[in-house]
Amino acid sequence: MKNMVKLSFLTLIFSFCLIASSFAKDTSITGKWKTIDDKTHEPKSIVQIYEKDGKYFGQIKELFRKPGEDPDPVCDKCPDKDPRKDKPTKGMVIIQNLVKKGNEYSGGTILDPKEGKIYTCKLWLENGNLMVRGYIMFFFRTQTWFRVE
Repeated sequence: MKNMVKLSFLTLIFSFCLIASSFAKDTSITGKWKTIDDKTHEPKSIVQIYEKDGKYFGQIKELFRKPGEDPDPVCDKCPDKDPRKDKPTKGMVIIQNLVKKGNEYSGGTILDPKEGKIYTCKLWLENGNLMVRGYIMFFFRTQTWFRVE
């Protein structure tokens, strides 16, 4: 009987730990996210968000290309002084140096490799999705990215 109670207690504790870890994962921006094209509403890429030395970065891990599109595009429109100029888009770090401030991640930049433009960036979670805002002064654009398991 005592063994049954101990086993039930351990099972309960283990279940609680699993549930708690799944909630913790969902409140973090780290992980893989599917990006969606603003105009076509089709998937564009998978971006891995990671933390390094207290700052957050995003790297393109996968590209979704249509037939006839270059399967391995480069950032030919990146600024001339940017080290990403003419480098492959796949594997490129497009989000740099974000710092967590409350429920938001800001203070860094995001690169649009298709246009070669660099924007100030802010990220936050909303309903389990990642809201990604790039802006220059008062003009901004916000995308919704979806978590990939």
